[in-house]
Amino acid sequence: MPEQLPQTPALPRQYSVWLVLIVALFVTCLLTANITAVKLVQIFGLIVPAGVVIFPLSYIIGDVLTEVYGYRQTRWVIWLGFLCNLIAVIAIWLGQILPAASFWDGQAAYERILGYTPRLLVASFLAYLVGEFANAIVLAKMKIATRGRWLWMRTIGSTLVGQGLDSLVFVTLAFAGTIPMAGLASAIITQWLVKTVYEAAVTPLTYVVVALLKRHEGLDVYDYGTRFNPLWAGEVMKERRTAYDR
Repeated sequence: MPEQLPQTPALPRQYSVWLVLIVALFVTCLLTANITAVKLVQIFGLIVPAGVVIFPLSYIIGDVLTEVYGYRQTRWVIWLGFLCNLIAVIAIWLGQILPAASFWDGQAAYERILGYTPRLLVASFLAYLVGEFANAIVLAKMKIATRGRWLWMRTIGSTLVGQGLDSLVFVTLAFAGTIPMAGLASAIITQWLVKTVYEAAVTPLTYVVVALLKRHEGLDVYDYGTRFNPLWAGEVMKERRTAYDR
């Protein structure tokens, strides 16, 4: 009689497939935006980085995360995105300093497109953290204040704050002293408005995604009792979860 192999017990699933998918999309949008931002494009007469096409999606996905799963889940996703971006930057830098093959003539192009100055890196990282955390905190607190009503007000309101701070921090730290104050103000306002209009335009899609996720996951987290410190991860959450009828 053949010997029976021991059965491995099934591990409990801590995260749903949908949450993993949303996190993957968030990180992908963030990395893609940072790589494509090197190119300046003209849209309806406005000069903006090419990353503006994809970067606002990270805020929209962040809204979905906070609305459905709560601020605590969103917090670790924001830090995960920061870590992934840091790894990408280090990998690109290592690729830049490694000696090129004798027949390869793309070093200058590589450095021009993918190279980062320390000032731009600091500005980008700080703007990301300030903007994303502000967006998540404002949305979570507005959800409590409105008792879960008026999703459009929460998504647009949080974007106004988050994207506004993101644009203010990045443009100021990256370009102050190199372009006139009028140019700084114009760049900040332009990026802020473009990103906010983007958010407002896709609000109907946000409604659809949020409704589907809440129903599928059986979750609707309200951040009662949450400590909103971005570095605090040990609090005992007093989450109110509303199960939707399937």
